Amino acid sequence: MVFVLIAIVVLVLFTLLRAVRIIPQAKAGVVERLGKYHRTLTPGLAIVIPYVDRVRPLIDMREQVVSFAPQPVITEDNVVVQIDSVLYYTINDARAVTYEIANHLQAIEQLTTTTLRNVIGGLTLEKALTSRDEINTALRIVLDEATGKWGIRVNRVELKAIDPPLSIQDAMEKQMRAERDRRAAILTAEGVKQSQILTAEGQKQAAILTAEGSRQSQILTAEGEGAAIKTVFDAIHAGNPDLPLVAYKYVQALESLAMNDSNSTWVIPGEFTQALAGLSDKLGTLAAPES
Repeated sequence: MVFVLIAIVVLVLFTLLRAVRIIPQAKAGVVERLGKYHRTLTPGLAIVIPYVDRVRPLIDMREQVVSFAPQPVITEDNVVVQIDSVLYYTINDARAVTYEIANHLQAIEQLTTTTLRNVIGGLTLEKALTSRDEINTALRIVLDEATGKWGIRVNRVELKAIDPPLSIQDAMEKQMRAERDRRAAILTAEGVKQSQILTAEGQKQAAILTAEGSRQSQILTAEGEGAAIKTVFDAIHAGNPDLPLVAYKYVQALESLAMNDSNSTWVIPGEFTQALAGLSDKLGTLAAPES
């Protein structure tokens, strides 16, 4: 009798323990009553009917990350590339992910591979390498639409690597090296061109400044000579020179010409003979009173 009571107590305690379920945060539990979906348990304390209700394994409702193995994909220009992708998704409907799909991870991987081949197949290799954001967006839209009925929301898809064949990589590296050399040559030529332009501009400015200085110097010299001539002319007119003084100056000029060894021929203007005649007349006039 005692053993029966102990068995009954143990059975009751076991039943009570099975009736009480604690659901952790960010988890969800699907309850089946007699094999049929009954309800979804949310985080917290939940009561179920033992032996009638069955709680399936808890489902993680947090965002999950799945990295897929590299997949061979053929581009539009018939180049086989290896694409490594990663998928971020969240389960937002525990019932749908439990009953609508048998293995949602495998389904997502296969769907991602198929969609990736469709998207990359319509792009050239160069376009695929330079349009990752567009590819990611296209993949996310297609995957999110397809997985919506499974209770899964695809947050984003990222292409971690796009690896073309080694021969294509070598050709691309040579092309990039040639492009860098071309840009370097262009920059060098532009630098030489700018240097020559600046040098020519400098020479031009220097020539302009030299010519301007020479012009100003000639102007100042001419103005000085003109002022000197005007001063001498004004002084001569102010002194009112007579003919004997002019003749005397002619004689001094001839004396200077005679003392220069490089002068072997002299040209005497007619005005000089007139001046000498005037000087002779003047001297004769001065000698007559003394006689």
